[in-house]
Amino acid sequence: MSSFVLHPGAVRDLEDIWEYIGARSIEAADRVLEEIYGAISELVAFPYQGHVRLDLSSRPIRFQVVRSLLIAYAPQEKPLLILAVIDGRRHPRVLAALLRERT
Repeated sequence: MSSFVLHPGAVRDLEDIWEYIGARSIEAADRVLEEIYGAISELVAFPYQGHVRLDLSSRPIRFQVVRSLLIAYAPQEKPLLILAVIDGRRHPRVLAALLRERT
């Protein structure tokens, strides 16, 4: 089984998520990150299980939902490239702009 790499922006995303949640509960922040990494591990095994969002990118990027977060990744990359972990409730134009910067 191959592994994954995090885009530098995705590393910042995860740090921001942990800090935001951790301000209220360190245990909750740890649990959310465990869920995210668990989902990423599943994507490594089955990279095409996520869905396509043509409203966010015309590039071959897929998305997997964890809670209200979107994991944006490039399934064709080896190792799997995690581009972003972002709040899926944000406006689609904001999400699309962020993804353009990272691809």
